[in-house]
Formats: sequence, C-alpha cells, structure tokens
Amino acid sequence: MSEHDINDRTLAFAAVLQALKLVQDSARGRPCDLSAMQASVGSILALDADSVMEIFGGVGPLRTGLDLLKTQLVTEQRRPDAELSRYLVTLLHLERKLSKRADLLDRLRTGIERAQRQAEHFDIVHDNVIASLADLYTGTVSTLSPRIMVSGQPERLSDSLVANRVRALLLAAMRAAVLWRQCGGSRLGLLFERKKMVRTASNLLEGSVNP
Repeated sequence: MSEHDINDRTLAFAAVLQALKLVQDSARGRPCDLSAMQASVGSILALDADSVMEIFGGVGPLRTGLDLLKTQLVTEQRRPDAELSRYLVTLLHLERKLSKRADLLDRLRTGIERAQRQAEHFDIVHDNVIASLADLYTGTVSTLSPRIMVSGQPERLSDSLVANRVRALLLAAMRAAVLWRQCGGSRLGLLFERKKMVRTASNLLEGSVNP
C-alpha cells in the first residue's frame, strides 16, 4: 500500500477506537459485538493485504469504530469517553516507541505468522488463537512503558479467558495504530483533520467513499 487518502486514515483510526471499545466491553462485562471482534482480531493476521478495506473486510465491520470516531473527535451533542481517550493517548505513545524497536517488530511478525497457522484450523476468535495473540502482546507491546492500565471488574480481569481477550484486542488496537501511521496519520494531523475525518466517517457509514 503506497498511497493513502483520508478514507484510509479514517478507517484505520476507527479501527483503533473499535478495538479499544471492545477492550472496555470485555473488561466491564458488556456484550461484545462478534462481527466487530472478528474484524479487529482478523486485522492482526492480515499482514499482506492490498488495501485498508481488505484488512478489515470493508466498512461494515468498522461501523462501531466509525460511530465512535464521530464522538471522540468532535463533541457537540455527546461527550467523548474519557476512559477511551486515556487508552488512546497511551496507545499512540506506545506505537511510537514500538516503531523504533526492530527486535519487537520482528518478534511480532513471527508470532503473527504462528497465529495465522493456528487460524487455519480454528475460528479466528477461538480461545487458542486469542491466547496466542495475548501471549504475543505480553511479550512485545506490554514490555514497553507506560503500560495500558485497563479498568474493569476485578473478577473478570482475573479470568484468564477475559484477560487473554483484552490483551488480544489491545494488540489489534496497536495493529490499527501502526496502520494509521502508515497511512499518513499523526497526532498533530489529528488537530487539523479531525473535522474532515468526522465528515469522512459519516460518508463511509452512509455508503459514500468521498469526503
């Protein structure tokens, strides 16, 4: 993928927010959108996709993230989710650190390729695949500081299945953050593009691809 436009950046940023929302839902015992989770987890394994659309399977699986983008970037009727904003700020900071660690990037690719082989035999959100991605997150992103401190129900976060899902989804959020950066995204750019991204998100949700 060599050339990117506002649509690509909007989709990638929506994917970051969607994965973080799924982290929230998992930690707090809320129902998780299976389609959204499949898109987020599946994106980790899509290393050689030709487009952002292909990575996530189109606009439909990112509807939750696109709706969130409209709330988080421009708030007129609804307040942004403060917890989600905290996760986002830390994640983007960690993405910059990760980009400078060739050793961790190599370890991530090797681990993702292993998870790809697992996914050939199990459903993409099977416990075995999720556990493998969670271990990968622990051995790579989680070694950087500051760590993302997830809030939620203690009894849920102490459950290994829930903890694995949270870590796998944090890895999905990181994958989307890396993609967003590759598409030309930056924290400074968010200040100047936020209204355009909100307009693009609305157009994408309505079936248009032109901002």
